Amino acid sequence: MKYDVAIIGGGVVGALTARELMKYKLRVCVLEAKDDVALGASRANSGIVHGGFDPVPGTLKAKLNVEGTRIMKTLVRELDVHYRQNGSMVLAFCEEEVEHLKKLYERGIANGVPELYLISGEEAKKREPALSESVAGALVCDSAGIICPYDLTVAAMGNAMDNGADLFCDFPVTAIEENGGIYTVKSGEKAIEATYVINSAGVGADTVAAMVGDKYTITPKKGEYLLLDRSEGGLVSYTIFQVPGAFGKGILVSPTADGNLLVGPTSELTEKGDVTITLAGLDKIKAIAARSTEKINYRKVIKSFAGLRSSCADSEDFIIEFSKNAPRFIELVGIESPGLSSAPAIAVYVAEMLRADGLAMEANESFNPTRTSCRHFGTLSMEGKNEMIKADPAFGHLICRCETVTEGEILAAIRQNPPARSLDAVKRRTRAGMGRCQGGFCTTFITELLAKEQGIDETEVTKFGGSSYMLCGKTK
Repeated sequence: MKYDVAIIGGGVVGALTARELMKYKLRVCVLEAKDDVALGASRANSGIVHGGFDPVPGTLKAKLNVEGTRIMKTLVRELDVHYRQNGSMVLAFCEEEVEHLKKLYERGIANGVPELYLISGEEAKKREPALSESVAGALVCDSAGIICPYDLTVAAMGNAMDNGADLFCDFPVTAIEENGGIYTVKSGEKAIEATYVINSAGVGADTVAAMVGDKYTITPKKGEYLLLDRSEGGLVSYTIFQVPGAFGKGILVSPTADGNLLVGPTSELTEKGDVTITLAGLDKIKAIAARSTEKINYRKVIKSFAGLRSSCADSEDFIIEFSKNAPRFIELVGIESPGLSSAPAIAVYVAEMLRADGLAMEANESFNPTRTSCRHFGTLSMEGKNEMIKADPAFGHLICRCETVTEGEILAAIRQNPPARSLDAVKRRTRAGMGRCQGGFCTTFITELLAKEQGIDETEVTKFGGSSYMLCGKTK
């Protein structure tokens, strides 16, 4: 099948772009190198929907951040994604940093950020009792929020697929050829054809760009995090930042959309693929976070992880442009923070680029913008849950005790678009295995369900695709 548009990369930007294009009568596909969507920067980031006061006025980052945050409020309702508009607070600890807050405030006003204001250190500590006594002032942005980044990515891709888009996983792009107005995008022996191609490959965007003769240099920045149990999620209500430095927005302390507490990230230049956790990195997180609050109970850490930001040496702004060497080829390069916040607006921006270039964009009257999450069950009233259990007893069978996830939710994750095919894919969709025991109880049950639903042996079930098999053989 020949597609109108092929999108390389199944992260949040690629998934939302696919969904946006399905509002038109277009044939669209997403090509993802790994076994599932949201396995790059969209899997491991802070999950912050930024207000937009940090980007330099006049840049794409400034424009798309503010617009993306505005769109997000409607988007999450349509896609049934957990989102909290909890607001953010940037802390200053001396008069020099208070002056920097004033500059951030002026920048935010220039960018059109709503609900932005300065408060004293005393007012900040009144609002957040856990804050350090040394806080001298704060910048508050009430329009900021928190979201689960992979939840949003899965939902956007699922909605795009429900409306007709195709997803090809395990499709690492190895070559791109153009002939007679048609691109052939190859992955080994596999290939698809498309009129337009969008490079949304994140950290790998420079490698994909080189296949059509475009040169960019991406040097990833690694960020390490500590995730604490839900018992600690109420330590702060705002997302707490410190005055930013040269390498980013610094160490944050924030509740998550699912009720945990997140602390981090570091910011270190590294190599592609390096998502290692280091003792030095975790110690650095603790030392810097202590400036904001000394009341973090690190005995409640349930997981540490790292993610990579797609930092491009060629520009401090997002690079969103047509290729200089290949027609009908759009480059999305250096989509680092605030990429998650900007993603809904980037999708609209790219769609308008395609329209301006001459792609026929006839409205798709049958487009359905809504999707019901497989996690919808947990948001229902007791009466609503009982009704679902009556209709399907699987929703009455508890599988994950820590996160109270039922068999019905896991089966929904395996069956709905994009289908979960591995243990980690089920985890990202349902949170089964994300609690304090980290899957110690529920893993065997989920493995059994995955095998049964896919018609495979349990020894073929993987943790994250490839050869990451959960079982090495049968003992009986």
